[in-house]
Amino acid sequence: MILTGALPRSVLFVCGMNAVRSPMAELLARNILPKTTFVASAGVRVGERDPFVDAVLAEESLSLNDRQPRTLEDMEDDYFDLIVTLAPEAHHAALELTRSMAVEVEYWPTADPTTVAGTREQILAAYRDVRERLKARIATRFAA
Repeated sequence: MILTGALPRSVLFVCGMNAVRSPMAELLARNILPKTTFVASAGVRVGERDPFVDAVLAEESLSLNDRQPRTLEDMEDDYFDLIVTLAPEAHHAALELTRSMAVEVEYWPTADPTTVAGTREQILAAYRDVRERLKARIATRFAA
């Protein structure tokens, strides 16, 4: 099933630890996609909540509330029309997971802002950059 250009019924965003890129993408996509589209996120392995993610999402009046990072194993009983991977290890894991399924997997290489060092403002700038790139990519990919 090829969904490119169509709105999927369900989307899963995957990154390394479901702490930065994928939960950010999940929330941004929920803000753009129709409420009828199920959107979730997971990581290859479990991570911990990142306060910089909360800070840059709050700038957009968005919140993860009490949501905690999840792994692909937590999602294994769910079916998704589209899996968007945001890191190389996530892409490899998604391809392994879906090799016998009719699921579209897209790779959106996304920088890891946790690797940026410097002042708080420099670090926040890296997280904002990821947020803005994800927002633009989601809007472009799922434009009606």
